[in-house]
Amino acid sequence: MCGFTGFYNFKDTFETNNHAILEMIAIQKHRGPDDSGIIGINTLNKNFQAIASQQEADFQSPKNLLFGFNRLSILDLSPNGHQPMVSPDEQVILMMNGEIYNAFDFKEDLIQKGHTFKSTSDTEIVLHLYLEYGMEGMISKLNGMFALVIYDFKLETLFLARDRFGIKPLYILQEDNRLAFASEMKSFKKLPNFKFEADYTRLDEFLLFRNLINTTLFKNITNCRPGTFLTIRNQKIESHVFYDINSEGKNPIALNQSYEKLEDALQKSVKSQMMSDVKLGCQLSGGVDSSLVTYYAAQNLPKGNLETVSIIFKDQRFSEEKYIDFVAQKLDLQAHKYEMNAEYYFDVIEKAIWHFEHPLNHPNTIGIYLLSQEAKKQVTVLLSGEGADEALAGYSRFVRAKENKIFTKPFFGGLKRNLNHAFDYLSYALHQEKKMIMETAFGSITTAKALRPTFQLTMAIADRTQTLKNLNGSLNLRQRKYELLTYLPDLLMRQDKMSMAHSIENRVPFLDNEMVTTALNIKEEALIANHNHKIESKKVLKDIAAEKFGEPFAYRDKMGFGIPLRSFMSSEVFQEKWETTIQPNIVKRGLFEVIEVSKWVKNVAYATPEQLDAIWLLFGFEIWAKQYLD
Repeated sequence: MCGFTGFYNFKDTFETNNHAILEMIAIQKHRGPDDSGIIGINTLNKNFQAIASQQEADFQSPKNLLFGFNRLSILDLSPNGHQPMVSPDEQVILMMNGEIYNAFDFKEDLIQKGHTFKSTSDTEIVLHLYLEYGMEGMISKLNGMFALVIYDFKLETLFLARDRFGIKPLYILQEDNRLAFASEMKSFKKLPNFKFEADYTRLDEFLLFRNLINTTLFKNITNCRPGTFLTIRNQKIESHVFYDINSEGKNPIALNQSYEKLEDALQKSVKSQMMSDVKLGCQLSGGVDSSLVTYYAAQNLPKGNLETVSIIFKDQRFSEEKYIDFVAQKLDLQAHKYEMNAEYYFDVIEKAIWHFEHPLNHPNTIGIYLLSQEAKKQVTVLLSGEGADEALAGYSRFVRAKENKIFTKPFFGGLKRNLNHAFDYLSYALHQEKKMIMETAFGSITTAKALRPTFQLTMAIADRTQTLKNLNGSLNLRQRKYELLTYLPDLLMRQDKMSMAHSIENRVPFLDNEMVTTALNIKEEALIANHNHKIESKKVLKDIAAEKFGEPFAYRDKMGFGIPLRSFMSSEVFQEKWETTIQPNIVKRGLFEVIEVSKWVKNVAYATPEQLDAIWLLFGFEIWAKQYLD
């Protein structure tokens, strides 16, 4: 895993030196501290030059397309894996961030076809797959996580591509006379004549869901849609879909084969993702998903050799330490546990937001920041359990969708909380599909309107409603696809940004191509089913966990990676920062009403969970705005 950036000047604008691209890679050096590379390309005269990546230097002739790369060496630690990588005939230049787990399956066939290799990196295989099969042929073969940039002199085309599920970021800035791209948006800060500008057209959506799907709060900047590649030729940009999630779920697995098929797919996925020339471990939360990934990873190493990293809390209501200890003892792990407290939390929050480049989507993002910081002392690669809850219906909302009960205690509780906005509340609470969409919201209509009186629910859910409408299959299958498209991407960006802040590569076995195909072919009846007189979510995966760790472990109530927000916000450090810095600056910015929120802060011991989330959102939003907009 690495980081890259670059820009393409249009209308005969050229660079004479490496100054801008040098600063662009320097600002994201944390993504790849082992090596750097810069190439300048003249697309008109069809020439290129590799140039110094450690100090300023002049190009021998002007260039209009710049590539910059920072390498975190994982496979082939030698200089042979250096990027940007140039084809033997010097007609193609490639940069790749990520790992392709099936790359070596193609190497022998490519050699038979006459290709020669100088490294043992997966990147070089991807380059030769492109040379042999072209963009569409190559990208359809890849099983892994990746963001790709390719320039082809013969086709006079720049390609930008992102993996199926958006595991790796690929931000794109489109201006009238320039296109720029980067693994992290902060690189754009160093572009000549550029300044971040806010785009608040989708602020209502952000208030409700804490994320925007494949776009940002910045003008002209998007995150390349997963499963697509872009072609840029003659200043014309076109998007091409190479993976459509609607192709999944068309070959249902028989109920009596679900356990075996799922376990086989997960076992193979974990094994394939353990390829590494550096030390590898697991992110262990103590939950079902990460514990199973850890179980299969341990099978692929000598007993007692697997290292795990975990975050714990003093407050036992938020700590799964006893389950972490249970797994560690059962699998004979080298387990490393780190406690997080309020002082650390607020000490690093500004650093975390700088790395995340948006207001933090989840309070537990700081936990992953700490985990990655400590993990770097032990390993360079971490496997985690992201994707299981979305692909295998793990959240309790999947159970509620199946039951589709209306006049329940939660329904009336929601109506009471939103009584002043009852029409909006009932417009989704009585509509099954809109209710599914709102299940992934963090706030309520009432809290959103308290923060922003002009908030409109219809605007907030418009794009998501259309996304769900476009999906095929049963209601449960559509809900799983919807969550993979709308809820998961921001969790993946959280993992990527927080781990790469400390030069850690994070891998997600549940999002292997075959793993997702298997998961989406599993029938609802195998996932949402009765166990001991209770309807369970992702039941077949819990059955696998029960066989490995016992039923009490597998079928306990889901905790997730919670954060004791109320306790943290009661701390002196938070209260002082809110009163002296955050609140006055929010008022100056004029985007949000703070009167109600400030009351919640002063009486945080009695704040509702939704109010705590609202406080958290504004706190992070103001820090982000100060860093990137002021």
